[in-house]
Amino acid sequence: MINKKVANITEALEGVSDNMTFMFGGFGLSGIPENAIAHLVKRNVKGLTCISNNAGVDDFGLGLLLHQKQIKKMVSSYVGENDEFERQMLSGELDVELIPQGTLAERCRAAQAGFPAIYTPAGYGTEVAEGKETREFNGKMYVLEHAFKADFAFVKAWKGDTAGNLIFKGTARNFNPVMCGAAKITVAEVEELVPVGALDPNQIHVPGIFVQRIFEGEKYEKRIEQLTVRQKA
Repeated sequence: MINKKVANITEALEGVSDNMTFMFGGFGLSGIPENAIAHLVKRNVKGLTCISNNAGVDDFGLGLLLHQKQIKKMVSSYVGENDEFERQMLSGELDVELIPQGTLAERCRAAQAGFPAIYTPAGYGTEVAEGKETREFNGKMYVLEHAFKADFAFVKAWKGDTAGNLIFKGTARNFNPVMCGAAKITVAEVEELVPVGALDPNQIHVPGIFVQRIFEGEKYEKRIEQLTVRQKA
């Protein structure tokens, strides 16, 4: 079985350069590839197009890349928690493509499966459909949406083995599985990396065929985006 393990984050990001298109797993701050983002900030790669459900918060997640003006375009669904994102978008510094959340997931899934495009009813009759092909199926109108084309997909899992098989935990599963294999190279960072055979095959969420590189991450903060606690009586 092919060993997908790389020695460190530097080796995992080999080939990354300016003006590339990246996918980032996660929803809010849950399940984001913290190590990969931190290293991209450190390397100061520029002109990035980032495909992600959201843009993190001001001081964490993709917000770190935004603060250093490393992102030129965001392709996202929900962007309401980042003031710097709002400022750059309204000032024209940042190109933004907003996509219905289900469509974002399906365009990732289409790329993963090798489909060039999908038809979806979401957005028909709105600005989302302007300039796009539409077609009627069984009396209902659909919009043609193209599969994403990305250079790297960065995902984060709870456990993985050296063959690239992944297990996600709870809601951190979110967009991570559909982004695996949806780019030319998928880099998975995991909290625990184990030998092949140590994972229960029945518990694996993503098979290693969709992953090219895997490494064990470190120092995960796992921040909570909106912490809500019960008020004192």
